[in-house]
Amino acid sequence: MSFQAYLDAVEDKTGHTPRQLVELAGERGFDASTKAAPILEWLKEDFGLGRGHGMAMVHVITKGPQISTKHVGTSGTHRDESDTLWLDGKATNPASSG
Repeated sequence: MSFQAYLDAVEDKTGHTPRQLVELAGERGFDASTKAAPILEWLKEDFGLGRGHGMAMVHVITKGPQISTKHVGTSGTHRDESDTLWLDGKATNPASSG
């Protein structure tokens, strides 16, 4: 599953775009200095997210939408189209095929 697919699944599970969740995290005081555990606890308690989807959100909450280029343009299961994640909802993603 690509990093972007994780974020799209988070949107399906929570009803919030990744950007909305980042904003909610900021309202709770979570930022680049926050460790993963409190963010994971919040995402599990409030939205029922498991560790994998939670860690995808931890990344964007603490590091922003930029990801490693390791899987960009590859043919593996973890491939991503870009090194910048789309946070504004899968329906508005210009890279989406549908």
